[in-house]
Amino acid sequence: MADTIKLSVNGVEVEVQAGKNLVDAVAAVGIEIPHICYHPALGADGNCRMCLVEIEDGRPPLVPACKTRAVEGMKVRLDSEKIKKIQRDIMEFELINHPIDCPICDQAGECILQDYYMKYDGAQSRMRVPQVVKGKKIDFGAGVVHDQERCVLCARCVRFTRLITKTGELGIVNRTDQARVNIFPGRPLSNRYSLNVVDLCPVGAMTSSDFRFKQRAWFLTKSKGICHGCSKGCNIFIDHNREKYQDDIIYRYRPRHNEQVNGYFICDAGRMTYKQENEKRLRTPLASGQQADLESAINALKRRLDQAANPFFVVSPNCSLEQMHAIQQLAAQKKATVSGFSEGYIQEGDGDDWLIQDDKAANRAAFAVLGIDETKEVFNSALKGADLVVNFGNDLSLSGVNNTSLGTAEMAFIGSYANSCADAAAYLVPVASYSEDSGSIINVDGVLQRYETAVKKNVPFPNMLSVIRQLGGGLDDVQAARTSLGNTVEAFKKLDLQNIPAQGLALTASEVGNVTA
Repeated sequence: MADTIKLSVNGVEVEVQAGKNLVDAVAAVGIEIPHICYHPALGADGNCRMCLVEIEDGRPPLVPACKTRAVEGMKVRLDSEKIKKIQRDIMEFELINHPIDCPICDQAGECILQDYYMKYDGAQSRMRVPQVVKGKKIDFGAGVVHDQERCVLCARCVRFTRLITKTGELGIVNRTDQARVNIFPGRPLSNRYSLNVVDLCPVGAMTSSDFRFKQRAWFLTKSKGICHGCSKGCNIFIDHNREKYQDDIIYRYRPRHNEQVNGYFICDAGRMTYKQENEKRLRTPLASGQQADLESAINALKRRLDQAANPFFVVSPNCSLEQMHAIQQLAAQKKATVSGFSEGYIQEGDGDDWLIQDDKAANRAAFAVLGIDETKEVFNSALKGADLVVNFGNDLSLSGVNNTSLGTAEMAFIGSYANSCADAAAYLVPVASYSEDSGSIINVDGVLQRYETAVKKNVPFPNMLSVIRQLGGGLDDVQAARTSLGNTVEAFKKLDLQNIPAQGLALTASEVGNVTA
């Protein structure tokens, strides 16, 4: 447990973690020190001065909280008239040339400047001269569009490209009211994390061309989720909205802080995987190659599975732990071989030493824990003798398996997204995607994480577990699957799978010792 110290804030004694700066230290106990330029991942810059606080008996008496460590016995004043005047003056300074375009700004509803104006200033403007004209809609590359007139020169974006990605595309040029954030000539944003500057920008100066003017922030429901773009399992917010008479639509993914997994950021590619949740979805069930309603398609597949002499189950590495376990139980009942062959999901050399992984599957690590074979040899061997192949969401075309190479076996596909395997299926059952379902995954670092249902469609797809149960499986829901996992899988016998911490649970070396992902 971290060491703690005691200090007083506005005359009230609080206990905070030692070694932290004042902004972070007192925020942990629910006290806000306003700040614009400071960000925990970028360190203290001290240029906005919004976080100035008064230290009783201090030398100097006024200090920026972002650059000041909490010290035992320190007496901090946030409510003195001197500090309140500083806050009002800083807000007035920031707003001198700031446009009042909140009704059309993407940041409206999530804007620090809006919040701080209402909380710390609220005064009428005293400016009686024209505002300095700055640029608008400047393409910085990588999907980032900059409105210079909104910029408050906090330098968060500049520090991100210098300290985090170390690509240095952004800088502040000129001085005084001519200072601008800009790209260097011929060097647009080109790193694979560029859109994080949009999240870091506190005022809507950095915008995403993909999200720009698409939706108002206060209409969006901000649900927690786990990115399935690669095996890192970055924590995200799934921002979605159901407009009147329409279906629930996802408009963007944003990073959600988890120090154990992704910190404060996500990659651009993972951020854009929200689009497949809206597009390329399977919607029409098939039974013996003919369109059917959902119940008829499931019942027809059940009859075909019962008749199969040698069924073969193919599992996607994006399936949740609970889904994989249910598939294994159904396979044991039907005497079917199970394969997780999916080598095409791995893009050798695409990953980096930070968040992006070569493996574009979210839960491959679970194969080893559950004992699911993923070798090509077992896949080919099982395929040769199979008369029915039931594919649970695995896009085999990525692994070089075309419809011709699948042989004469009849095909069934249970999944969320359209692909060539779904096109070739005689039996097709559309199911809920991960944003519409709940489950657990193990990331590349052996961290077990849970995700819950975020998006609820007007006409919801069934979840995969319920389809497996209707095909003859014995697990009623995700809670039953977790109970069964805890009772039957060695790695989980000492864990409470119903109560995984919000930040995930790092499995021990013995629990994941055979995980090769």
